[in-house]
Parts: sequence; structure tokens; C-alpha cells
Amino acid sequence: MARNDETATIEALRGALLLSGLGLEQLQRVAHHAGRVVLEEGQMLFTQGELAARFYLVLSGQIRLFRLSPEGAEKVIEIVSPGQTFAEALMFLSAPRYPVCAAALNPVELIAIDAHDFAEMLRASTETCFVLLGAFSQRLRALIGEIDDLTLHSATSRVARYLMTRLPPDRRAVELDVRKGVLASRLSVKPETFSRVVKSLGEQGVIAIHGSHVTILDREALSEIADLKHTRELAPLPCEPAALAGRG
Repeated sequence: MARNDETATIEALRGALLLSGLGLEQLQRVAHHAGRVVLEEGQMLFTQGELAARFYLVLSGQIRLFRLSPEGAEKVIEIVSPGQTFAEALMFLSAPRYPVCAAALNPVELIAIDAHDFAEMLRASTETCFVLLGAFSQRLRALIGEIDDLTLHSATSRVARYLMTRLPPDRRAVELDVRKGVLASRLSVKPETFSRVVKSLGEQGVIAIHGSHVTILDREALSEIADLKHTRELAPLPCEPAALAGRG
């Protein structure tokens, strides 16, 4: 890897939450063993059951993580966006295999990180291990919150919660940059149910939608529909499947 490319890779790695606690020498080591991957829309990165030799950091575009049933039905597990890593927890397994498929939702650029070398680096630094454990603990809390969301809340509440997690505090608009069918699968609702929920929220004067652009007309009402008063914290749905190995 050319020096300029390695410097750019180090800066990208430093910006990822999971890797932000690494020292310069560690980042240089990771960058030295890493590679760039470019995918076109719809192109597969890996398939369910494939040997997991690398984990990934998204630089641009979005990756769809999904599982396939024996009948071929698809369930979206996560949508991974720029700055987020995924599949890293698999490095701790003795014979890791990806428990999901990964495909590009749109043109994507990623950094592929050598999982074996990264694990070797962790063995030499207890401090770095604890940094990663902290990041994994945060994700575990988010995953528990997602389980609560799926089991205790209605489809309408889940859609409202998704909109609220996407909405910056100082803005009233959300851009749905994911296809309706993919987003519906991610929220564990049928596409037709998602459409009915969005239409109902519009008829109630809570939101206004034009194509993929959603304007929040009544933030307080949307918050109540999302049932946020009974949750301890509001965090984005987890985008990095730290517990994917356990889901397989």
C-alpha cells in the first residue's frame, strides 16, 4: 500500500468508534494488513456460512446484512453506514463463519481488516482488549433495546421510533435513503404494513412524506407514538453486529 493510501486508511480507521482507542503504531499495523474493497449496487461481499477471515469498515455507501431461510426468504439484520464496522466479533471464534450475507445497497467502498492479525495484536495488549470490550458493551445494550422494541412495541411504534432515531435534535426532516422493502424487513414489518403506518401518520398530521423525504410535523406526537417515555435511552438501532455470532 502506498504511503499516501496508508495515511488515508489510518485516518479512516481512527474515525471508527471501535478503532478510535488504538494507538498510532496499532493503527499502522492494521492499515498495513488492510485492503480496499469497492462494490457496485447489489454486489455480494460475502455469503452466509463463508469463512470469516476479515471484518470491515464502511467508508461510503451502505451494506445490507441479511439472513436467508431454507425457503429463501430474506430477513434484514442490519444496514451498515459510513464510519461503522461489522463482523468484527467473529475474530474471537476458533473457526469463524459469517452468520449472515452482506450485499451493497448502493455503490460501496470499504476497508477490509485482517481479523487474524487484529486478534494477534489484541493478545499483546490487555488495554486494547478493554477498549474493545467497552465498545462491545455499548452495542450489547443497544441490541437489548432492539429486542425490547421488537417484542414490546407495535409496528406503528417501531416505525415512529426509527424516524425519531434518525431525526437530529435541531431538524424536522428525515431522508429515507433505504428502499422501503429493505427498511420494512429491518423493522420486522411487512412492506404493506410499513406503507399503511406511514400513511396513517400522515393522515394524523404527525408527518408529511414526499418521496423519500419525511418532514416531522408534530415531534411530541411522534415521540408519544414511539413510546419513548417508557424507555431509558434513545439510541440508533445497532449498526455493527457485535453479537452476530450468537445470532447464527
